[in-house]
Amino acid sequence: MTKLVRFQLSLMMFLEFFIWGGWFVTLGTFLGYNLNATDVQISTAFSTQSWGAIIAPFIIGLIADRFFNAERILGFLHIIGAILLYMMYISTDFAEFYPLVLGYMIAYMPTLALVNSVSFNQMKDPAKEFSFIRVFGTIGWIVAGLVISYIFFWDAPGARQEGMLKYTFLMVSIASAFLGLFSFTLPKTPPSVDKSKKVSIVETLGLDALGLLKDKNFLMFFLASVLICIPLAFYYQNTNPFLSEIGVENPTGLMTIGQASEVLFMLLLPFFFKRFGFKMTIIAGMLAWTLRYLLFAYGDTGELIFMLITGIALHGICYDFFFVSGQIYTDFKAGDKYKSSAQGLITLATYGVGMLIGFYVAGLITNAYLTGDKMHDWETIWLYPSAFAFAVMLLFSIFFRNEKIDKKDIEI
Repeated sequence: MTKLVRFQLSLMMFLEFFIWGGWFVTLGTFLGYNLNATDVQISTAFSTQSWGAIIAPFIIGLIADRFFNAERILGFLHIIGAILLYMMYISTDFAEFYPLVLGYMIAYMPTLALVNSVSFNQMKDPAKEFSFIRVFGTIGWIVAGLVISYIFFWDAPGARQEGMLKYTFLMVSIASAFLGLFSFTLPKTPPSVDKSKKVSIVETLGLDALGLLKDKNFLMFFLASVLICIPLAFYYQNTNPFLSEIGVENPTGLMTIGQASEVLFMLLLPFFFKRFGFKMTIIAGMLAWTLRYLLFAYGDTGELIFMLITGIALHGICYDFFFVSGQIYTDFKAGDKYKSSAQGLITLATYGVGMLIGFYVAGLITNAYLTGDKMHDWETIWLYPSAFAFAVMLLFSIFFRNEKIDKKDIEI
């Protein structure tokens, strides 16, 4: 890979996640302050991510992989996304906003697979080269949060009241338009599937890997993956509004600690995985979910603010130890025949079905503990995902038999 191509792929990955992190983190706060959305409406807006994840395989499997270069589809989707983001910026009520965010997530979610396809097509050894490119995505997400909190101060109390968070959509609309145009200069990534091959919806959605569920261990892991998405949805949907509501300064910038910790624990994961095994790694991830929400429930903006910071910093363990370990385990269990299908099935089950349920539950519970105008009983709200994550951990601990995974199968 030449230095130019490495730069192109790194910039592509940076912008891809700068765009997502630049509006999704503050979405709940924006909707509450700018559009006077209810908690249930906010959860409905977040659930568009799940609908995008469910529809994405059709766009990739039925269109991109068969008829068009990946970089051209990527460019087209991001240009469409830029238009939708700008329309979200000028929206004045939730009824107008919702179809726009739904359309945007249907366009954006397939690009997550497309940037990977463009990257892998240029690599001789993806296991060694991809992490260097992918880390720029995490950096992009972090930079977006820092820009919002420490350069433009859009999430400051006064700015929130004045509706300044709408400018996050303008910012990422410009970035999306740039990435859309830039994508057409990326290395060519032609279709990877023979056009004459018959299209299979079952394979496209990864449903041909359902046979893996006959394995009791994989079935238990599969169920745990779906259920743990309920507490995960609480984090995505509620953390920024929670921190804003209780008076934490620069909440969006503070939340970037979670992405920094994700990078750190990604590096530590192979050691932990090899030393303690898959089961203990997954259990550690679920216990981190439990602890995180307890810290959120009982922390405050005074002497106990370290509890809030620690809860955010646990994101690396919560995400990497469960979801990345799960991807490794799925790859191990699937074998060569079902590698792609099994990963697709897990993605559909978690970011699709699991998160869809999770956002709905989070919205109902958050709305049930509304105590005043944009005020909530957060202590009680956070105890729900904490208890739920602990219950999932207990079920997994009891019913999942310890299973050894060959060290050669561990590729981060």
